[in-house]
Amino acid sequence: MGKKYIILPMIVLAGLSSCKVGKDFVRPQMDLPAQIDTTNQSATGLIRDLKWWELYTDPILQGLIQEALENNKDMLKAEAVIAEFNQGKKIAFANMMPGLGLELEGEREGDKSKTDDTFAAKATFSWELDIWGKLRWANDAAKAQLMQSIEGKRALQVSIISQVVRTYYELIAIDQELQIVTQTTAARKEAVRIARLRFEGGLTSELALKQAEAELAKTETLIPSLEYQQKEKQNDMAFLLGKFDGENLPREKKIRVTPVNIPIGLPSEILEQRPDIMQAEYKLKESHAQVGVAFTSMFPSFKLTAEGGLESGDFSSFLQSPVGLIGGNILSPLFNFGKNRANWKRSQAKMEQQVYDYEKVVLEAFKELNNALVSVRKSKEIRESRQKSEQAARSYLDLANLQYINGVISYMDVLDAQRSLLDAEISLNKAILTEKLATTTLYKALGGGW
Repeated sequence: MGKKYIILPMIVLAGLSSCKVGKDFVRPQMDLPAQIDTTNQSATGLIRDLKWWELYTDPILQGLIQEALENNKDMLKAEAVIAEFNQGKKIAFANMMPGLGLELEGEREGDKSKTDDTFAAKATFSWELDIWGKLRWANDAAKAQLMQSIEGKRALQVSIISQVVRTYYELIAIDQELQIVTQTTAARKEAVRIARLRFEGGLTSELALKQAEAELAKTETLIPSLEYQQKEKQNDMAFLLGKFDGENLPREKKIRVTPVNIPIGLPSEILEQRPDIMQAEYKLKESHAQVGVAFTSMFPSFKLTAEGGLESGDFSSFLQSPVGLIGGNILSPLFNFGKNRANWKRSQAKMEQQVYDYEKVVLEAFKELNNALVSVRKSKEIRESRQKSEQAARSYLDLANLQYINGVISYMDVLDAQRSLLDAEISLNKAILTEKLATTTLYKALGGGW
């Protein structure tokens, strides 16, 4: 009859464990604009909805991206972080469940005159009743940590793709500029040869020859710098791919400019699925759960324990000696100089910090997207303008060469036309790169597509 009086209150307490003290998580309210202004953009599609392999259709680039996603050390670390927090979530969940164990004991105690033997085999049971929800808050925190690691990996993936694409196109642009300078150098070597022949033939002064030689020397100095930049970009790509050397890296010969389709008036909600925003939200959820853990730690904790098995001082009668124990304890904080309350207040302050961090991430996302939209529009205008400038400079040089041969203008005018064409070609190459990178930046600002 006595055991019933012990077990009954414990069953009642177990029934009470469904209570969870604390407020549910609510996402911070921010006065977001209803739409993101995309005035003057095309309204035929949405770049965000493309998978990365649909946006970047260059098969060489696709292969490099895939290699980076598989071998980049940060990506591999992100996988390990997810595995770590996944096990942490399992531990937090297991803490809410009863624990079962097996205890085997053999002991001899005594002196020369007398010895006492003890033999025991017992099954043990323990269960902390989560009456106030402390363990469930801890489980919520562990789940939020896991989701942070998953969203962190997504954010890293977007970043890695962006870095590979940017490095790839920058390398092609350097190749193009090096080709332009190399071709210009060859043309100026030919110009020096012709200027020398004309000088030796008495058709021009030595000044024209020296001017041609000076322009050749000036152009040749550009080549080592570009070759250094080329090697540096190859090393950057090798690092992203998890390799030691980027020599002989495959790539296209030219950057292909493709149109970017963006609907007019994008809804601001599209940014809510950005991995960095989702990660910031889960960090806030974790802090909210830690507040729940700290708050419920100020309440008493209840624990059930039980043992059952065999115990005897004589091994021969071991199997005929059953024993059992059922118990429970209550641990209640009484006075610890306000430590528990201070811990709760500290967790609230941490959560307040996470609120501001979340709001900052959202603001940064809007800033990045607005800048990216402007960049896409303006980089296209700049590229079109520089195409016209390059065409005009090429026509100017053709005309200058013709007039120089006919003696209408001096060689200084030809050199000026050559310089104008070189500058125009390099400027156009940079403008094409900028427009292509603007697309990549927009894709990243929108969350990378999924």
